[in-house]
Amino acid sequence: MINKVTTTWKSNMHFESTNPGGNLLIDAGDGEGYRPKSLMLSALAGCSGLDVVSLLKKMRAEVDDFTIDIEANLTDEHPKFYDKVKVIYNFYGSDFKKDKIEKSVKLSVERYCGVMEMFRQFAEITTEIQYFKR
Repeated sequence: MINKVTTTWKSNMHFESTNPGGNLLIDAGDGEGYRPKSLMLSALAGCSGLDVVSLLKKMRAEVDDFTIDIEANLTDEHPKFYDKVKVIYNFYGSDFKKDKIEKSVKLSVERYCGVMEMFRQFAEITTEIQYFKR
C-alpha cells in the first residue's frame, strides 16, 4: 500500500501538509503550526491509542477516559533525533480490568502499532501504565 502526502511551502518557515485525513500546518516554532518532531510523537501516541481503544472495546474492558503522555529525549548533535522515548498510558475510571488493559497495551506495543515499530529502529522505547480512580 502506498501512502502519499503533499507538503507545500507557504511562506518563511511555514508549510501546509495534505494527507488523506486532512490538512495541517507545520512550522519551525513561530506558533503557526506543528513542529515536525513533535508530530512524530503525536503519531506514536495516536497509533498506539487507536490500537488500545479498539482492543479494550473488543475485550469489553472500556475505561472512563484514557490519555497517553510521551517523554522523549532529543539528542544534542545534528541531526537531532529522539534516542529515548517513554510512553505513559494513563487510564481513568472506577472498575479497572487491569489484566485486559495490560494485554491491550502489550499487543499495541509489541504487535500492532507500526509507528512504534518505526520508532524502535532509532530509539530505546519504554512504557508505563498508570491508573487513576474516579
